[in-house]
Amino acid sequence: MGTLIDIRDVSKVYERGKQKVEVLHGVDLAIEQGDFLALMGPSGSGKTTLLNLIGGLDSPTGGSLTVGGQRIDQLGGGALARWRAQHVGFVFQFYNLMPMLSAQRNVELPLLLTKLSSSQRKQNAAVALKLVGLEDRSSHKPSELSGGQQQRVAIARAIVSDPTLLVCDEPTGDLDRQSAEEVLGLLRELNREHGKTIVMVTHDPKAAEAANHILHLDKGTLVEQATA
Repeated sequence: MGTLIDIRDVSKVYERGKQKVEVLHGVDLAIEQGDFLALMGPSGSGKTTLLNLIGGLDSPTGGSLTVGGQRIDQLGGGALARWRAQHVGFVFQFYNLMPMLSAQRNVELPLLLTKLSSSQRKQNAAVALKLVGLEDRSSHKPSELSGGQQQRVAIARAIVSDPTLLVCDEPTGDLDRQSAEEVLGLLRELNREHGKTIVMVTHDPKAAEAANHILHLDKGTLVEQATA
């Protein structure tokens, strides 16, 4: 398939007052197109920081970060926001759904940034909801859905614009085991049946087993890589 994400000697330093805290240092990583990678590590290891860099939510202090042939570390704020909207779908631990909107309208939200017509947005949202098995819940508001169903709506929202990459930050962290298994099964299906490249941060070894590869970070350094 070829390399989709190429990370070379990436560092990230945060300034807290006069103190500089290096969260990532010298990270080298290549992620193939169509891979499903789990990032694990103790709290403060840098895994969420690395995920945010890959998703274009933050920029590295040093090194290079290329996604799909684009040096995203060289993009300014506006260009980076446009790149994210085109290429990345985000799934978070807390579903971040708009409580007053139906599932359908929540899924449509990323498409408001596109030139699609209203009818095309509705059609695309319906397709995404069907893919996650919630076509019969399209008119329901988040409060009328279980936690697992809300996360599936969030996944539908993440994939509705057909992104290059899915970035998932603890997607099962707020779910019971059965709901977590359903969400992980859906992510595996998106990866295996639909070819989506997925990078997922998790603290849960069971969740990590859903991935094709598991990568461990400790104190900002890649320390081990295993095949699930």
